[in-house]
Amino acid sequence: MKKTIMNGTSLFAVAMSLLLTACGNNTATNSAKMDSATTIIAQDSTVSYDISLVNNKKDPTCGMPVTAGISDTAHYDNKVLGFCSAGCKEEFLKNPKANIAAAEIK
Repeated sequence: MKKTIMNGTSLFAVAMSLLLTACGNNTATNSAKMDSATTIIAQDSTVSYDISLVNNKKDPTCGMPVTAGISDTAHYDNKVLGFCSAGCKEEFLKNPKANIAAAEIK
């Protein structure tokens, strides 16, 4: 049985070709949705938000304080709102005018 051993140059070429083809298959994990009143800025659970970046003290849907953690945000009426979950944000977007009072804007 014959054994073939790659030299350093061949190994480097194979590694680079794999790296370049893998980079071409990268897909975005964030999604965006736009309508006349609202723009969603992120839906990626790996993103963390600083409470100083949002204009609300409480999640407008469930009332949870934003100091407990923000997993998603949305723009509404020239303000950045923080939400405890994507589900709360989705619920808020169904009827933002009815829910905005509960946000306790800073």
